[in-house]
Amino acid sequence: MKKIAVLLMSITILSKMFGFLRDIILSYFYGASSISDAYIISITITSVLFSLIAVGISTAYIPMYKKIEHDEGLRSATGFTNNLMNIVLVVTTASIVIGLVFSNILVKLFALGFDGETLETAVLFTRIALVGVYFTSVTQIFISYLQLHGKFTVPAMIGFPFNLIIILSIIISAQTNIIVLAIGSVIAALVQLLFLLPTLYKIGYRYKPVIHFGDKNIKKMAVIVFPIMIGISIDQINMMIDKTLASTLVEGGISALTYASRLNDFVQGVFVISFVTVMFPLISNMAAKKNTEEFKESINEVISSVLLIVVPASIGIMILSEPIIRLLFGRGHFDEHAINITSQALFFYSIGMIGYGIREILNRTFYSLQDMKTPMYNASISVVLNIILNLLLSSFMGISGLALATSISAIFCSTLLIITLRRKIGSFGLKGNFITFIKVTLASFVMGVIVYGLYEYILTDWNELLKMFIVIFIGSVVYFILITLLKVKESKIILHFLLSKIHR
Repeated sequence: MKKIAVLLMSITILSKMFGFLRDIILSYFYGASSISDAYIISITITSVLFSLIAVGISTAYIPMYKKIEHDEGLRSATGFTNNLMNIVLVVTTASIVIGLVFSNILVKLFALGFDGETLETAVLFTRIALVGVYFTSVTQIFISYLQLHGKFTVPAMIGFPFNLIIILSIIISAQTNIIVLAIGSVIAALVQLLFLLPTLYKIGYRYKPVIHFGDKNIKKMAVIVFPIMIGISIDQINMMIDKTLASTLVEGGISALTYASRLNDFVQGVFVISFVTVMFPLISNMAAKKNTEEFKESINEVISSVLLIVVPASIGIMILSEPIIRLLFGRGHFDEHAINITSQALFFYSIGMIGYGIREILNRTFYSLQDMKTPMYNASISVVLNIILNLLLSSFMGISGLALATSISAIFCSTLLIITLRRKIGSFGLKGNFITFIKVTLASFVMGVIVYGLYEYILTDWNELLKMFIVIFIGSVVYFILITLLKVKESKIILHFLLSKIHR
């Protein structure tokens, strides 16, 4: 599992870097402005619809598919997939119609501070972008299907064509008409879907226009997916509240918050999601076959591996938040004010990286056990806590308060999930995870002191890009040496993997 996860990390790093190039180009041409705010809100609204439909269904689909395959055979599981696909298209159509009718209300819900031309632009962008939900819904199910059949590489690569189309649309829109921004997001979603089709055909998938709402497995999945969709919708409500409050605090607040959260998502996407993507089908299969000990061991292994990477990344980003934002976005229309508010938001988002990562792992763990209610209840607590903290902290911290509120709620709710899972399945190696956490935190702290000293006092007159590369490289080497000396077992696994690759 680790080898596949490391391969996915490599692909994801390249894809995310391409995604950063997309954000850099957007910030260069539009800065943290009303246009970028309107564009980001339109993408946020469509991603909410996408999450409710596609992510909720695909999350329930993986353990459901494994159970059907185990109980009824591969043919029944494939038939279930086609039936589900067509039902999703029907549900997606209804969602798009609702979105088109109430697009003005949706924009106001997501961005209370919008009015005049900014509101009109956001509504227009949203109506165009809604079409892309068709493609993203189907794409997500196809991704899950490929992962179930051991095909992880191609799904991990769909970010490349997607980001390329978005980048082209940003550049063209700046030279022609801003409406190209919204059209580009739809074309990008379509290209993602087309990118998967050859691999699907190669592994034997054949689409059939069958639809049967009364199928017993569809009924069972509907019961399973409902709590997931509620849990995901609650997370989206969190996002909506953050961006709504950001729109009332300062012009460009939504853009600043989004750029900062994207950098935070980079760590999650590369290191957490890579492990979770490989883990989820495996532990779903273990749960279906009731392999309890292997199930617990896999969870423990993933948590330790994620801690090994997320803790130093969190501390490193906190120390280098301002130079990172300046280096990535500090050009074109992205002025000094935008750099300051975005770097502050990034600093406070980084505090919650551990919480985000653990929550993602444990949510998938509960889903593999077909326990959809626990993550739903946890998400409900998260949104209530986030709203309270948002109102309290944003009043005197501004945009930074919104980011800190998100981090605190993520840490608190991931702790609740750990307690609940231990009660449900018994001991799964938390003591070992805690020891790993203490060791990597100590190593990360020492690394952080060295990185800060190098950046602020030793390499002061160096080129910014070269300086950033050097401090990250030296920090990584120092950290790896320290975790090796502290005998963190996962460091040996990574070392053996790297040596094997060099030998080959």
